[in-house]
Amino acid sequence: MNPISLLFIALGALTVLFVGYWVRAIIRSKTDVRFPTPLELGVGFVVNFFDTLGIGMYAPTTSIFKLKRMVDDRLIPGTLNVGSSLTGVLQTFIIVALIAVDARTLLLMIAAATIGAWLGAGVVANLPKRKVQIGMGFALIVSATLMLLSVLKLLPAGGDAIGVTGVALAFAVLVNFILGALMTLGIGMYAPSMIMVSLLGMSPKAAFPIMMGSCAFLVPVASIRFIRERSYSLRPALGLTLGGMPAILIAAFLVSGLPLLYVRWIVIVVVLYAAISMLRSAFAVREIPAEAQIARSS
Repeated sequence: MNPISLLFIALGALTVLFVGYWVRAIIRSKTDVRFPTPLELGVGFVVNFFDTLGIGMYAPTTSIFKLKRMVDDRLIPGTLNVGSSLTGVLQTFIIVALIAVDARTLLLMIAAATIGAWLGAGVVANLPKRKVQIGMGFALIVSATLMLLSVLKLLPAGGDAIGVTGVALAFAVLVNFILGALMTLGIGMYAPSMIMVSLLGMSPKAAFPIMMGSCAFLVPVASIRFIRERSYSLRPALGLTLGGMPAILIAAFLVSGLPLLYVRWIVIVVVLYAAISMLRSAFAVREIPAEAQIARSS
């Protein structure tokens, strides 16, 4: 059996494990499960549609959640990860099957990103609200900057290789480990992956299976930790999942040649505005230490 087939089998097993864990956690917590609102489903559809076409979903979704006050700031990282777990799996099955990439490069980078996400989620899930706001504020600025560089065509052009070996492979694995950890805070992998594979002389198209394959494994793994800590908002996460599934299929199989330049500029402006708003919220009121909160309530 070839490595890609084994990858798909492992991904299928992880998906079943994640769904079972999520459902069991909801039942045990006795949470009132309500169907997502039209707005929550609409957000899931729109961000996953453009994510499939290469714009990315973490920064735009964070911006919408913040500007529409749909999710408490502290819960945004967990909601992003939990809500994009199953959509990421669907994207990976489609993209990896369509775009060629060296199996060893792909598998090692996926493993590194998954380990990074598991460690990163354990930290982010327990951060206080103010630190999450600061982290996501700067994460949004980084995301907007990378988007701007992409629009202005200032990113490296890349080459034709579909894989790397030796020192280059070790570097790629290390970078993907870091990107996996940063994903849990809301920094999407698309633009950083594109930069990395291009700098290593790989085809920019190779970024798609690497990025989406990494996300498909790391996001459910990270999400289990967010679910365990109840550090996410259930209904918006369901909206991302249920609204995103049909959007991915439409974007992948029915849409071609869609002009995205103006959309990218709009996203950059919205993301920067959300970043400023997030940082203003973080620095507007100083967070009360836990000890002081206990003393005040007694």
